[in-house]
Amino acid sequence: MKTKPINFLFIALTVLLSNWSMNVTAQNSKPYDSYENIEFKMAKIQEPKIPNNTVNIKDFGAINGGYTLNTKAFVDAIDAVSKKGGGKIIIPPGIWLTGPIILKSNIELHAETGALIKFSTDKSLYPLIQTSFEGLNTWRCISPIYGKNLENIAFTGNGVWDGSGEVWRQVKKSKLTESQWKKFVASGGVLNDKKESWYPSETFMKASVGADQNVRLDLKTKEEFEAIHDFLRPVMVSIQNSKRVLFDGPVFQNSPAWNIHPLMVEDLIVRNVTVRNPWYSQNGDGLDVESCKNVLVENSSFDVGDDAICIKSGKDKDGRERGIPCENIIVKNNIVYHGHGGVTVGSEMSGGVKNLHVSNCTFMGTDVGLRFKSNRGRGGVVENIFISDIFMTDIPSQAISFNLYYGGKSIEETLAEGDTKIKTQVVPVNEETPQFKNISIKNITIKGAQQAVFLQGLPEMNLQNIELSNLIITAEKGFSIIDANGIKIMNAKLDIKSPTIFEIYNGKNMTLKDVEFNSTSPKAVTIDGAASEKIELISSKKTEYAKKTTISEAVSKGAVKL
Repeated sequence: MKTKPINFLFIALTVLLSNWSMNVTAQNSKPYDSYENIEFKMAKIQEPKIPNNTVNIKDFGAINGGYTLNTKAFVDAIDAVSKKGGGKIIIPPGIWLTGPIILKSNIELHAETGALIKFSTDKSLYPLIQTSFEGLNTWRCISPIYGKNLENIAFTGNGVWDGSGEVWRQVKKSKLTESQWKKFVASGGVLNDKKESWYPSETFMKASVGADQNVRLDLKTKEEFEAIHDFLRPVMVSIQNSKRVLFDGPVFQNSPAWNIHPLMVEDLIVRNVTVRNPWYSQNGDGLDVESCKNVLVENSSFDVGDDAICIKSGKDKDGRERGIPCENIIVKNNIVYHGHGGVTVGSEMSGGVKNLHVSNCTFMGTDVGLRFKSNRGRGGVVENIFISDIFMTDIPSQAISFNLYYGGKSIEETLAEGDTKIKTQVVPVNEETPQFKNISIKNITIKGAQQAVFLQGLPEMNLQNIELSNLIITAEKGFSIIDANGIKIMNAKLDIKSPTIFEIYNGKNMTLKDVEFNSTSPKAVTIDGAASEKIELISSKKTEYAKKTTISEAVSKGAVKL
């Protein structure tokens, strides 16, 4: 058999080229950096330091199956590692029924793949504690997962934490299929007089009357709150006044109220998690980051019944007295499948929000995409917000919304009730006046929305210095801009079904530059309100321009430059 001579020169050249290619690839493909292109100075977030001690809940008598209460096994496991300075607690595959889990410092709860931690539906296991809920100081049932004044806490693994929220929440008939509704009715509970809402109990139904977004402001003592224990549903995960907290890997689902609620936490990381609630769950928020400092939320998915990723800092007087802003926050590479808002700031923002970066997030079918909300009485300043590379599809209301008349309802509910009137009453500016300013939103793609952008400030405190640029938008309606100063809209391609693209009321120092839209209506851009002035249209492609008075009047007083 003849053999071909080996071409050592060819082999050498091949190896050389291969090594060169690998080196070039290594140089050109930098590792992912969570802190890259952040617009503000921020120290790298410290991760929890967990001692190298490991136990398994089965070693403390935990029984799989979902019928035996394993609360004591969790308590004993936490105590065992705490006595050694902390460590990892393994939750193996299985169904583990438990009451509330009270955390201690230096603890990692590692739920392995196949593990389901199911919290008991027995509400007597959840005693009342003084806490903060909906931004207010109040009494509430203790959370299924609770910790306060801690350091070094971690939730890892790919297991599932389930809050048994179905026994805690009110449910509206309009949000269910017929079979789902029949199942709720058959499970017990009570219906209201109109038979349009299901409540877990008569106590719950009666206690909900007069509540301010689920908080009874008229009650003062613990005894008064005990009488409505069934109504005081908790957030699922409550970590308060703590440092170095990590969520990495697990599923958190079916919470009684909000799902994950870090409050006054410094150095918080939420990554690679799945947060989900039934879409009909009342107040079923995903992640509520409140008065926290140095936060990273990345590579996670949300499918929830209310706002998905929420940035907050307390409500009204209680929030102002706490006086702790939410600051230095990075939100990157997340997907929201359902929610009242993809990323939301407010409405509880009385302590302020500053230095927020949001990028490379996708919202599919959320009621709103980017949602900013507040109201008179809040106070607080929201500033230095940087949002980029956001992709939205099938938004049933406003893709980008700033609403400083938020009344506790979803935008869909507000629009359904016809509450779209322009508010004109001016009140004095004081510590209760909220401010939203210095906000950049760029590189936004919106494929389908009821309205592209809604910006509504207050007559006494306009939205200030909001820049929207590099926009590609398909929507039924265009832009509503009300009581706003210093709005810039640049480099936008708008496919808007409505003949009116821009409605501006009391707009000042406003620029529309390089804006393309498809309307041929003489009212494609309408301006009204005595405060409207210094509005520029630069290289905006349109056919005609109209004002509710006359265009000549607008030009003569310098309100418009064509």
